[in-house]
Order: sequence, then C-alpha cells, then structure tokens
Amino acid sequence: MIASRLTEILQKDYGVSETSLEELQADSNATPADLLLKKQVVSEHQLLEAYSKLYDIPYVPRLPVEEFNMEFARKVSIQFLKKFSIIPLECQHPLTGLGLDPHTADDDPSDHPTTVIAINDPTAFQPVDDLVRILELDSYQLVLTSRDTILSLINMAYDSSRDTAQQLVADMEENGAEIISEIEETADLLDDTSDAPIIKLVNHIISQSVKIGASDIHIEPYQNTFKVRYRIDGVLYDFLSPPKWMQSALISRIKVMSKMNIAEKRLPQDGRFEVKIGDQDIDIRVSSIPITHGERIVLRLLNKSGSLLQLTDLGLSKEKLEQVNRMIRFSHGIILVTGPTGSGKSTTLYAVLSRINSPDINIITIEDPVEYQLKGVGQIQVNPKIDLTFGRGLRSIVRQDPDVILIGEMRDLETAEIGVQSALTGHLVFSTLHTNDSAGAITRLVDIGVEPFLISSSVIAVIAQRLVRVLCDKCKEPYRPDEATIREMGLDPEKAGDLVLYRAGACPNCFHSGYKGRVGIYEIMELNSTLQNLILKTHDSHQIKNESLRMGMTTLYEDGIKKVLNGVTTIEEVLRVTQT
Repeated sequence: MIASRLTEILQKDYGVSETSLEELQADSNATPADLLLKKQVVSEHQLLEAYSKLYDIPYVPRLPVEEFNMEFARKVSIQFLKKFSIIPLECQHPLTGLGLDPHTADDDPSDHPTTVIAINDPTAFQPVDDLVRILELDSYQLVLTSRDTILSLINMAYDSSRDTAQQLVADMEENGAEIISEIEETADLLDDTSDAPIIKLVNHIISQSVKIGASDIHIEPYQNTFKVRYRIDGVLYDFLSPPKWMQSALISRIKVMSKMNIAEKRLPQDGRFEVKIGDQDIDIRVSSIPITHGERIVLRLLNKSGSLLQLTDLGLSKEKLEQVNRMIRFSHGIILVTGPTGSGKSTTLYAVLSRINSPDINIITIEDPVEYQLKGVGQIQVNPKIDLTFGRGLRSIVRQDPDVILIGEMRDLETAEIGVQSALTGHLVFSTLHTNDSAGAITRLVDIGVEPFLISSSVIAVIAQRLVRVLCDKCKEPYRPDEATIREMGLDPEKAGDLVLYRAGACPNCFHSGYKGRVGIYEIMELNSTLQNLILKTHDSHQIKNESLRMGMTTLYEDGIKKVLNGVTTIEEVLRVTQT
C-alpha cells in the first residue's frame, strides 16, 4: 500500500516513468530509496519531499544550527547515530526555528522548547523507538533531512564535546603523578582504554589538525619544554606547549600507533598508520629523529577522502592551461614537473593523469608513496625493503605495454635513463625533479649522468611550480601600494594609475593568518628546436633560461605578480616562495 502511494507521488509530482519504477522493482537486493538514488531516477531532495507527503513528516532542507542544543546528541553513541542517520536535538523554537509555520506567534505553546529527531529514512521505525526509550522522551518532533546534514550535525556535536587540548593538558598536570605511574605500569600503550589522558591528547591533536586543514604536525622537544606545531597552507603555527614531563609518553603513544620500536630512541625511524575522523580517511606518515633533547616527530597527513583537483582548479592561467592541455596529448616524450618538497608537484601530475585517463590508454605509475588511488590506473608502491626500487619497477613497467608512465621522481641515473628510453620508444612519461626553476631541470639531468643529446630529443617540457597562499575573502583589506612596491612588481608607477592591491587581515575563518587555501604559480618551458640545439651545446641553466625568456616564457615571479594584481594573493607571498 505504502509502496504504491510512493510510486503514485513520484509519477504525479516528479514525472518518474512507470518503466523506470518497474526496472527498479526487478532489483530486490536493495531498498527502493537506495535504488532510486543510485540510478539517479530522483534526487535526495525530491525523495524526501515525497516521503514528507507520504508520512506527513515535515521535510527541513536546512537545520539551523543556532537553534539547537547539541548536548542531547552526546547521550547516545556516535556509532548508533551514524549507522541509522538519526540525531536528537533540543530546539528552543521548533516551529519558527525550523520554518514549519512562519506565522505562528512566539507565545504559541506549540513553539515551546522540545526535542527534535532528525531522520533520513522514515521507514526506520525501530531506531527512533530505541532513541526515544534511551532518552526517556515524553514528546518529540520528527523531521526529515538529508543524510549529509545529519552526518555534519553528528560530527559537530561530538567534535565540540571534546575537551580542548589546553584543557586536557591542564587536567593532566593536576594528576601528573598518577598518570606517570599508570604509564609506567602499562607495557603496551595500546592496551590503555581510550579514556587514558595521553591517548585523548594525541587523538585531539590529530583530529584538530584535520579540522583546520593542516598538512603536517611537528612535535619538537627543547631543553625545558616541547612544542606541538601545525603546518597550515605551507606555514608553521604554534598549537600547544605541554609541560616537558608529557613528552616521553606522547611520543611513545605516536610510535606505538605507527608500529615503531618504542625502545629505540637513538636512531631515526619511519612508520605510518591510518585513522578515520568522521567520514574522512586519513593516512599518516610518521618520521622520528633523535635530537639533543629527545626525539623529534613529524606526522605528514594525507586525506584520502579528499577529491582530486582538476587541471582547471590548480591556478593555471587560460594561456598556460591551453599549453598544458596540448602538451599532455603528445604520444611520446617526457614532461617534468619541478619544485621543492611540498610545492604541489604530485597534485599537478594527478590532475594531468585524471584529464588524460580513458579506457583506450594504459597508464601505469611507480610512486613513493602512492598518495591517491586513481580509478583505471595501475599504481606501484616503491618498497626498498624488498628491493622494489624505481629502477627495478620501471624495467617491469615497460614490459606491461603502457601508453603513459608516471615516475614519482627521477632520483638517479638508472631511473632517468629508463625514463628517457621509454620516451624515445613511444611512451609519454611524466616525472618530477627537485630544482628551483624550469631551466635547472636540464642541468640536474646532466649532473645525474644523462647525455645532453638524449635530453634534447626526449624532453617535451619542464613545468616549475610553487604554491602561494590565497587571501581570505572574509578579511582581506584593499590598499594603494607605494611607488617602491609598484617598481618592485615590475610596473611603471606613472602608468599604474589608481592601482589597488589587497593585504592579509585576520579573522577566525582563516585561523587569524589572513590566508585560506593555496594556489599554484607556474613557469612552463616548452622545448622547441632552438632550445634543443642550445642544450646540445651547453647545459648552463642561466643561458637556457635567458633563451626561454627571449622566446616569451613567463617566470614564476611574473605569474605570481599576475595573481597579486588579480587580488588572489600578496606581493609578500610571491616573494616568499620565489625568493627573487
């Protein structure tokens, strides 16, 4: 009966054909709602509107967070709430707050504080009954909303319920002797319950770093103190300075999580572990080194749930985007991406592979490490422990009939030579090098031992890049630059007119840094016959760069200045990363 009424509503109000519904009914392994959404017959918004009419439960597309008290949700386990996509909330004004009846007067008794239970599936009667019993509710208001909205509220409720790092440290200082004795009695920190203070502190440090978008966590011991710092958008910020006595326990906890030897404190170690925070899967690579006052730990965070950037999202100008799109369609040759560690080289290469990836070409990569899973691409993880090096992996790759090969980094002559030979035998090869600019890549390849005639005949282009921080839209401030700044930007003060630039402000939205997010600046050196002949005569990077500039290449600094003029970043940021 209910199914037929739902079908009737979908056909009448949303134009769903009878044929589509019959095809769905033939698949009995999933619920009708899941099938409708999976096959994209209706949107979630349309389905919830239909449910609202069918079950007479209000559908609220947006739940106003300011109207709710989150304390209620924390009385139930987060696993239960996420499993059934359900959340109880205390609402001060259920009618006016939820927009159910905008004409209701404030003194209407039906608009007094009550419990609102937000659900995504109105057929899940049992979880609602269980929730009402657990919370001992006498009355409540059911509302329908999207799964993402409910998940976001659950994460918000439980994230805000956690103690701040400073509060955790303060509590530990009060019970210092007791905590130390607990740590000494426990052979394996993993045997501790999750209520152990050190475990709570480490979990909080990691979850907060993910929340604010940090790429690295630094734990740095000094003579009488130690610091926890976050790298956000390429810049380090102090986060916490716990007392010195917590250092050993905190570092041991991280070493246990990353399966390092906690007894070995004299040698560098590497490890890794994975955590799940809300709906995000985080891969964490850990490095420890012994220094004068203890062990220094750096955790590199990789959010595997994050979507891959497309070429259009990287910050390439229209002309450079067209140039890159043309080059990556070549059938053979080498395209190198250069820059220091953390300049976004891998992100650029993944964006390139995503653009050219199609069923009719075979793409194989060899990386250290594999940072993102690419659908339809064969990815090899380098493992020196079993002698799976770049060189050995590459020799196997070329026997796999690839069209496109990605080499994580050209570190040595063996890797470079196989890459060059692959390019010369009809493969398109992408790789990275650590050089300061595009011309320096040629010098670097010659230094490794690659013959200049092989470089000139195999390399298509070199792309140098850096990442500059983007000004926060909420707090950036306009100003008129002085004459010295205008000249520093390479402009004529007399022609600059009423030039307006922007500088960083400070607000909670950007962690009071004035910047939020990063974007790339690029220098693309495409090798034509003139440059190829020059490389045969010399591998001096200055001569190669001068010739490229004469032929119209835009430098990193010049590309950065264009972004300053467009109000994307600041002159200080461009100078910081280009070191001009």
